[in-house]
Formats: sequence, structure tokens, C-alpha cells
Amino acid sequence: MTKYIIAVLNQKGGVGKTTTTINLAAFLAHANRRVLVVDLDPQGNTTSGLGVDKQTLDSTLYDVLFSRAQATDVIREVTSHGLFLLPANAQLAAAEVELVSVMNREQQLKQILQRLDYDIILIDCPPSLGLLSINALTAAAEVLIPVQTEYYALEGLSQLLSVIGQVRQALNPSLNILGMILTMYDSRTSLSEQVKQELDKHFGAKVFKTVIPRNVRLAEAPSFGKTIAEHDKWSKGARAYKALAKEVEKRLT
Repeated sequence: MTKYIIAVLNQKGGVGKTTTTINLAAFLAHANRRVLVVDLDPQGNTTSGLGVDKQTLDSTLYDVLFSRAQATDVIREVTSHGLFLLPANAQLAAAEVELVSVMNREQQLKQILQRLDYDIILIDCPPSLGLLSINALTAAAEVLIPVQTEYYALEGLSQLLSVIGQVRQALNPSLNILGMILTMYDSRTSLSEQVKQELDKHFGAKVFKTVIPRNVRLAEAPSFGKTIAEHDKWSKGARAYKALAKEVEKRLT
């Protein structure tokens, strides 16, 4: 049985959610953990970022959600370090509508993941708070929230925290916020530091000490279908995600 299921979630797009999911997973796998990444975003960026052609897939998470395929048949190993992927593509967009009429619609992903055996499962959620994200929050034990260090960073966080609270109340009482991770941090700007201070002030110990910098090597890695650990393990971005993986492990134990 899987030890930890973590939903990586922020309803704002472009905050480094997919980058965080892929690279955190990679370094957790490098630390001899058996890690599964679940691509729950119809854009399928996690799938292509891990080197899988989302256009040529015979079956995806969409088929698994509606019992047209078994998860174990769809999951594939994507690196030699024990990193696995449950892929997705644009087909998954239909699930938001189709799940509405399904019995226990919020529990579909949970039922799938409960049958799997990994040390850690990371769910890359879509940039919205629809049924797919609710499925992730119902299945997960922990939520990791990437926050971009930009002007409107804290806007929308209260809505996200409110939804987490509602899910905790109605569907998943043990759901915990693992923490918030600052992404695209630029030490040369006062804005990045201001956002960090604001986050520290409001959320204290919930904010990870590690910050993820703006980094060209990090940004270009997905175009090669590689994690930053494979693309450039000595880059600033790689060192940051390696440090984050250690922090996450510490918080989980």
C-alpha cells in the first residue's frame, strides 16, 4: 500500500506546479523511493515533460477513471531511478463533465490509487478547483502548494485554503497541508523578498525553507522530456529541488 499521497495544487496557472511535481518526484526517486506521478491535468504537460508523447498514448488516466483500463497497464516507468507515470492528455478534459453523473464522483481517483503500491504518489492537479482537483484532495493525505513570487501571489490562496477546508470537512478529514513552496524566486528583486516575507508572516512554519529560483536550465528541461536531475544536475534549479525533496521527506516522517 502507498505510504504517502501528495496533491500538488494551486488553482492559478503558471506557478510552477508541473515543474515542482516532476522535479520533486525525480529527486525523491533518486533517494531510493518508489515514486508515481499522476498527471491529472488535461494539458498533459507532466506527461510530455517526462518524455512521453501524449498524442500517441493508447490509454491514459481518463480510461482508468472510467474503468476502461487498469492503472497497472497504463502506468509506465519513465526513468531508471524508480520514477513512474500515470499519463494524461486532452481527453481528460471530458472527465470534468462525465464525472458529474458518476456515483461517488469525488472518490474515483482515491479508489484507483488505494490499489497501488508506491512509497510516494504525487498528483499534478489542473489549474482549477473543479471535480478533478476535488478528486485529488479526496485521495491525498497531503497538499503541497507552489506559490509564485509575484505581485498577486497571495490572491486566491484564501479561496484554495477554503476549498481544502471544505474537502477536509466533507470528504477527507485527515487531509493536511504539507506546506507552501516559493517558485520562480529572483533574489535580485525586492518583490520576491516581499512575497516571501508576506507568506512567512501568514503561514509561518508551513512555508518551506527551500525556495525555487528562476533558472534557465529548469525552464528548458521539459522541452527535452527530462527532469532537471537528468538535464543538468548541477544547476541552481536542480540543487533547489534536491533540497526540497529532503525537506519534504523530513516533514513526511
